[in-house]
Amino acid sequence: MNILIVDDHPLVCIGIRNILISEKDIDNVSSANDVKSALRLMAENSYDLALVDVRLKGESGIDFIRTAKNKFPGCKYVILSSSSAFDDFDKAMQLNVDGYILKDAFTEDIVYAVKSVLRGRKYFDPVFLERMKPSQPIPQSGKNDEEQLSPREAEILDCLGKGMSNKSIADKLCISENTVKKHVSSILAKLKLSDRIQAALYANKTQNDKGE
Repeated sequence: MNILIVDDHPLVCIGIRNILISEKDIDNVSSANDVKSALRLMAENSYDLALVDVRLKGESGIDFIRTAKNKFPGCKYVILSSSSAFDDFDKAMQLNVDGYILKDAFTEDIVYAVKSVLRGRKYFDPVFLERMKPSQPIPQSGKNDEEQLSPREAEILDCLGKGMSNKSIADKLCISENTVKKHVSSILAKLKLSDRIQAALYANKTQNDKGE
């Protein structure tokens, strides 16, 4: 799998490239800091996925995707941005992008999102699932809601089903309580649950349905 990162911050490109290139099923990760360079690279190479920032030194990542989708329809396009503005998200949705990831996402969630999109699914940061207009169908990344969870989120959901506190989960998984809280919020958004009690009930019901 070949991936192109389009971002005007070189350090961001290096960081995301280092995250992705360590994955055994990702063959090549290139980067471009502006629209002209990105389009040139896409003309010279065959990319499976383009990760695009919304704002590129006075240029628009949304406009780039609009142009690139016409020229290179075989590539999948995902926004990777620090912008959580709903206006940016709405414009991206109008282009039928394959995903929208925020740069402050956990490393494992970025990898999970990229791999999900490469497998033909959609991935959207939970903050947008919570804020989507009622008239818009919520994008699903699989046949059921649980498939949207990253491996770490699935672990934490299991812990919630056992009635564990955030501190207990943090101690068990060797992560901070703040990290646990962020994962719990993500789980609630993805599964469309209102609180951790519902999450615990959901976890137990899922395990019972599986015969565990």
